[in-house]
Amino acid sequence: MPKLDIAHLHEQGQDMIIVPLDASFDRKSKAQQNDAIDEIQLAARSAGLAGTVVPVWSTSSGMRFIAPNSWHPFFRSINMQFVLGNINRTLSW
Repeated sequence: MPKLDIAHLHEQGQDMIIVPLDASFDRKSKAQQNDAIDEIQLAARSAGLAGTVVPVWSTSSGMRFIAPNSWHPFFRSINMQFVLGNINRTLSW
């Protein structure tokens, strides 16, 4: 059963489900990344969590993310330390 620690935040009037993932996520194809996001989004909805799933992961140059374009300024302003410090839920499915 998959289990992820997440940061469920309300920022800039939006519900965000920020999911820190392993750095290996960066090496997955775009299709594999999208499949993973869809799976996590479905699990979040099933758990009653409002919001959009945003995966984040560390690289040698910092934190990468997949988020709606309008959220990019916010995600560029934070780092993995911020995300990990705001973990407030565990998502299992």
